Parts: sequence; structure tokens; C-alpha cells
Amino acid sequence: MGARCARYGAQARSRQPPGGSIWEPPPEPPPDEATLQQRADALAGWTLGEIGARFGWRAPPDLRRHKGWIGNLVELALGATAGSRALPDFPELGIELKTIPVDARGVPRQSTFVCTAPLGDLGDDWSTSWVRKKLARVLWLPILGDGPPGERMVGGAVMWSPDAEEESRLREDWHHLVELVVRGELDQVTGHRGEVLQLRPKGQSAADTSWVLDSEGEWVRAQDRAFYLRPSFTAALLRRALRL
Repeated sequence: MGARCARYGAQARSRQPPGGSIWEPPPEPPPDEATLQQRADALAGWTLGEIGARFGWRAPPDLRRHKGWIGNLVELALGATAGSRALPDFPELGIELKTIPVDARGVPRQSTFVCTAPLGDLGDDWSTSWVRKKLARVLWLPILGDGPPGERMVGGAVMWSPDAEEESRLREDWHHLVELVVRGELDQVTGHRGEVLQLRPKGQSAADTSWVLDSEGEWVRAQDRAFYLRPSFTAALLRRALRL
């Protein structure tokens, strides 16, 4: 595990509480981006079990009934305040936090959730879309390993904003997907659509639905959707940022 973490730029540390006393009690919201980056860097090389122990959090045996455990723990450790509100995780800084599971080569294991997509109100302009707001400034925190959550390790943090090429690709996919929904062709929106951005079902069950117009102009109920980033897109940005 240590070798894998080293490949992500995380240095080995002595067995002391990450960041010292700053983690007891949980920190206040970071006052600026530099402080947030320092806190994230201080987590690199530590397992989630070690970090959780600082706050009295016991790592679950698996994530089947604890899907939000990793994200919630990291938010606590870094001082995020948005919770479940429709805001960036660090609202004062306009920064979104994304934990991203990666393998030993630093390749993301899955697509990355961006935000929910209210089918009846997706908007018509990329510049004001919630997807663009969510991705304007992101702190990526790679999580290495696929064993018990407590044994997984935090890798080197990456602060990122899309460059002109990345934003162009995101905007093109967003317009294409939204246009299909607006035209009533939701049945054409599958996981194969979009080069870097996907629109896929999202919800606890098929009962989580919204009203949407179909191709005949009739209002029908459809399962809720959410936007996701493809692993190939996140792999490229991490590779470039970490010079792997």
C-alpha cells in the first residue's frame, strides 16, 4: 500500500495524528484555498481508519450500507460545511470536494458523480448550469485500495479547474444531453452518450421520478437522473496534475 501511495506523490509519515492537534476537535471551515490544500496534503499517506480514529469514527466492514462514509469522513477532516445542501462543499471558497477511488496505477475505478439532474428544469445555458458550477473548482482526493474501508489510503490531493479544452468537451456533452431531454428523447440518453459527461439514472429506487415531456409532447414520469464524469476524463486530469 505504501508503494502505491508513493506513486501518487504521498510521502511516508511517522505514526502521529495527521496535522497534529488541528484534528481535535474537527477543524473550522478553512479560511482560504491554501489552508484547505495544506489540510488535504496532511491526510496523504494515512488510512481512512487512522483518520477516522481521530474523530471516534469506526470504519464499517464494507460500504454496502455505508456508501457515504468515506466522503463524510473526509469532509469532517477538512472542515467542509455544505452537508447535503445544494452548495459547493466549501461554500465560502466555492470549492467542491470529490473523493475518487483509484487502483495502484492511479486509474479511477468508476465514474464520478457530479450532481443530480432535475429533468424538468435542466436549464438551457451551460454558463449557468449546476454542472459547471460544481466543476468550477474541485479538490480531488484519490482513495487507494479496494479492501475494507478502514484500510484504504488517501493519496496526493489535486486542486483543479477545467482548462479551455476540458470545459469545451464538458459543454459540448452537456448541450447534447440536455437537448435530447428537451426534445423528449430521454429514452435515447444512455450511458453510451457523452464523451466525458454522462447522464444516468440516479435515485434510491425506480420510484424516484420526475415529470418530463416525451417525444409526443406528453408529460410522463421518468426515473431521476444525475450527471457523471467518465473515468477516462478523471484519469487524464489526475495524470496530468500529478505528472504520472
